[in-house]
Amino acid sequence: MTIDKKMKAAYLPGNSSILIKEVDVPEPGHGQVLIRTKSSTICGSDIRAIYREHVGKGPEGYQNKIAGHEPAGQIVRCGPGMRRFKEGDRVVLYHISGCGLCMDCRQGYMISCTSDLRAAYGWQRDGGMAPYILAEEKDCIPLPDELTYTDGAQVACGFGTVYEGLEKIGISGNDAVLVVGLGPVGLATMMLARAMGADKVYGVDITKERCQLAIEKGLADEAVVSGSDTLEKILAWTEGRGVERSIDCSGHTDGRSLAIQATRKWGRIAFVGEGGTVTFNPSPDIIHDQKTIYGSWVTSTWKMEELVSKLVRWNIHPEDLVTHRFTLDQADEAYRLMAEGRCGKVAIVFDEEIQ
Repeated sequence: MTIDKKMKAAYLPGNSSILIKEVDVPEPGHGQVLIRTKSSTICGSDIRAIYREHVGKGPEGYQNKIAGHEPAGQIVRCGPGMRRFKEGDRVVLYHISGCGLCMDCRQGYMISCTSDLRAAYGWQRDGGMAPYILAEEKDCIPLPDELTYTDGAQVACGFGTVYEGLEKIGISGNDAVLVVGLGPVGLATMMLARAMGADKVYGVDITKERCQLAIEKGLADEAVVSGSDTLEKILAWTEGRGVERSIDCSGHTDGRSLAIQATRKWGRIAFVGEGGTVTFNPSPDIIHDQKTIYGSWVTSTWKMEELVSKLVRWNIHPEDLVTHRFTLDQADEAYRLMAEGRCGKVAIVFDEEIQ
């Protein structure tokens, strides 16, 4: 196929704005691939730490790179030294490129790499808001034919993050699950919890639109706008005992406290929402009720590869959570909508006829 020499790319300069530049299409070096982007979804972390203002430091420090860390596409050119992938392969990108040699990287958790070589796509190296992405072969995850590129784009961050958290707390048919925060990550939590066999799934959010979306998509048995009586409602749904499992996707002090308080004795809680704080009383909230809180940050390469195979087995599609699609030229509108927090997932699509 013919590959252009130049391409448009979206950058996030801050101040809730998008900058479109024309840049060179990169050439893959040793162990690298050039991926033709097919779909790139917008993550809430980009809104929180880059889009409004550049607040991140260290792993979240934005270095004026092409935006987007949730891409999927097709390999169109390979550099020398390839070991697994080839031209034509459909792939998802694990969005952190680690050193590959530290203990965390050797376990597949490049998210936890602390080497100076660590670089996140869309943050410290160019990401998916452009027609082509230069990537390391080791960061590629095969995308099964049964899944769309927009399915794969969401696996790149949101669904992988959720899967890791749910695996830590364990989900079965014995469990009622509470999801706090019903943005795209919260909706993904509900979809996966259902697929993993949860008995009941309940949701809480600050916006009625996202609560309605959770109900309309058949993801939640109950979903309510947060208020002073939210805990009482959850206890009423669970015969006064609380849920067996809860997961906070809100990153908010009150949301995390609710997740803890709404969980029954011996229950498990996962925190995946970034930012914010949390306040609780250790003895009555955790110790006396024998509860366990897990922190969970993204996932590993091997769990992401496991997840895409399970999505096929479960016959579920992350793309079902996408409520709005835009072209790259409409990126400003796409990010603005995502920042308003009243929609499902937002995707930038390329070659839309294949979606």
